[in-house]
Formats: sequence, structure tokens, C-alpha cells
Amino acid sequence: MIFRQLFESETSTYSYLLGCERSRRAVLIDPVASEMNAYLALLSALNLNLIYTLETHVHADHITGSGLLREKLGSKSVVHRDAGAMCADLLVTDGVLLQVGDIELWVRHTPGHTNGCVSYVMTDRVFTGDALLIGGSGRTDFQQGDAGQLYDSITGKLFSLPPDTLVYPGHDYQGNTVSTIKQEIAKNTRLGGGKSRDEFIAIMQDLKLAYPRFIDKALPANQSCGLAAE
Repeated sequence: MIFRQLFESETSTYSYLLGCERSRRAVLIDPVASEMNAYLALLSALNLNLIYTLETHVHADHITGSGLLREKLGSKSVVHRDAGAMCADLLVTDGVLLQVGDIELWVRHTPGHTNGCVSYVMTDRVFTGDALLIGGSGRTDFQQGDAGQLYDSITGKLFSLPPDTLVYPGHDYQGNTVSTIKQEIAKNTRLGGGKSRDEFIAIMQDLKLAYPRFIDKALPANQSCGLAAE
């Protein structure tokens, strides 16, 4: 499998390119609109045909590139049916299998940061979006956030994966690139070390985070697959 972890510095967003070496078919997880030229150049250099753009949720911090990529390359946008982005080509639910060449990704519904959050699971890795971060989690104080629900999603849907499963998040602000389920169960500052549901809820309620910097522009744009940015 061809694999690239891509980073957009303004919003500290990770995007992920996965390509099948046999079929030259590819998917791009959480593309950022401002990185379009870089994606097109990379796909061309690797001789890959983009089939799907996979959103982990409707983002409040960056504008998705899914709509632009669909217009340019004919790729299909994938989001969860509860995400609030009816512009997508495929509205998926928990347990759906997405197959592109020899690549298989299973959809796990992991709400709590937003209603429509999903993680994409492979045999050896999981793409967790804004649900589970390295050493932390997504915030739960806006956009249908629910701390108890997020705790249930992470502990039930993600911490149940094999311990050596690689964790690739949607963001990181300290330069981390990858973790494991075992590491997050042990050391995650919000959920690790056996923290209870009530402890996690109390931690999230006490964060006092600033209003998201780009939400007023990003959210409505992303509900239109990134095509209502102006």
C-alpha cells in the first residue's frame, strides 16, 4: 500500500493518502481545500486515480477539499449520514466497508465531538479524525458535542481495537505523527490510565477553550462539501 501523511500547518490538520499499488486507485482522508495543488501533484507523481475523499466529520477548523477534488477528478465524497453534509456522494453508517483496489476501510461511528464523526479502521491502523487525538481528544463544547458520548465512542469503538493498532489523528499541535491504541489507553491525559466516564466529563467541562477561529466560515462551507467558501 502507498501511504502518505500530509500536514496543513495553519490548522495543524493531518490528511492521509492511501493508494493501492496494484490498481493505482486511491482515497484521501480529510483533504484541505488550500492544499489542492499539492494533492494533484502528488496523485500525478504516484500515478494514482483518486476514487474517494473520506471525511471523518464536518470540520469547524478548515475547509474541505472534497468538492473541489470531485469537480477536478470525479472522486466521490464520503461522510456519515448524521454529519449534516447532504452534498456528499455517499452517506455511510457504522459498519460499512469501503474497498478501493486492495485497500479495505471499515466505518466506525464515533460521535461525541460531532454527531457525524467516524473513524476509518484498517487491519493495522485507524484514522480517528477529531475523536481520539494523540494524548487527548476532540472538544465537546459546540457542534453537537457530548462528552459522555465521546467517552463511550472512544472506549467502546476505539480502545477495543488490538493494542498495537496505529492511531492516526486528524490533528496534532505538538508535532506528534502517530500513536497506538495501547499507548492511548495507558497515557492519554483525558481518557487514559483507567479514567472513568465521570472523570472525563469533568475534564472536558473544565477546559474553557476559545471559540473556534475558523468555524463561522468553515462550517457552512463544509456542509456544502467545501464549495460555499465565499
